[in-house]
Amino acid sequence: MQRVSLSGQMEMSRLVYGMWRVADDADTSPGHVQAKLEACLEQGITTIDQADIYGDYGAEEVLGAALKVAPGLRDRIEIVTKCDIIAPIGKYSDRRVKYYDTSAAHITASVEASLANMATDHIDLLLIHRPDPFMDHHETGGALDGLVASGKVRHVGVSNFRLNDWTLLQSAMTVPLVTNQIEASVLCPAPFLEGEIAWMQERGIHPMAWSPLAGGQLFSDAGKTMRRLLERIADEQGADVSAVAVAWLLAHPAGLLPVLGTNNLDRIRALSRATEIEIDRETWFEILTAAMGKEVP
Repeated sequence: MQRVSLSGQMEMSRLVYGMWRVADDADTSPGHVQAKLEACLEQGITTIDQADIYGDYGAEEVLGAALKVAPGLRDRIEIVTKCDIIAPIGKYSDRRVKYYDTSAAHITASVEASLANMATDHIDLLLIHRPDPFMDHHETGGALDGLVASGKVRHVGVSNFRLNDWTLLQSAMTVPLVTNQIEASVLCPAPFLEGEIAWMQERGIHPMAWSPLAGGQLFSDAGKTMRRLLERIADEQGADVSAVAVAWLLAHPAGLLPVLGTNNLDRIRALSRATEIEIDRETWFEILTAAMGKEVP
């Protein structure tokens, strides 16, 4: 599995295993979660994506329970997690409304909780989950710098940020933001067309891509036109539709890192097949044309 450098000291596997649904599995036992991690590691997938809010604020604990039983796994993986969303569910069920909190107090408390939940002494990459329109960038940036200085967080980045949100936060920080985790897929090509990918590519920043299978829409009526095209390509290469959809993202020269989430062990074991598929320039544009619903200008 290819390794991607996000900074001089931070590497991630080209494919990332997303745990946003791990707490929804019928089996959340440490042994079953360990089996998922081992299936990833056998393919060279070492980067694990989490967030405090996943599983109604319970997914990190599911991972942590597995790491307590098999502590040796911690040294073989990179943990990505996120903070700043407060939703009226789980431990915040008393809140009146969903909102974002990028205050220093909340970020620090969230990191401490994540460390305890996941049974680890450090987070490899902390992301601010959503841009906060009420953000005091000096306070937020100072908190992130302080967490890196403390060693509790090794690197920091953002998720779902627009370019002006990125530059505002970075302007108040000493340490660099190393990635932006954004939605991108064959049914969500906007980042390739509206400048987000180009901006990061210019700066040598590797974006992470969440929902690379469009949240299941690829397999619904809404995605049937795209699915037919991907089925043709998949048949030509002896692959499946999911792998082709991910390969389309991998083919782009910006070096995107797709975040792939499934609780099915057989599907986890097949995640790396996407790296074996060839997507040439014409095929890439053929998929883009289907995504846009029209040919390029």
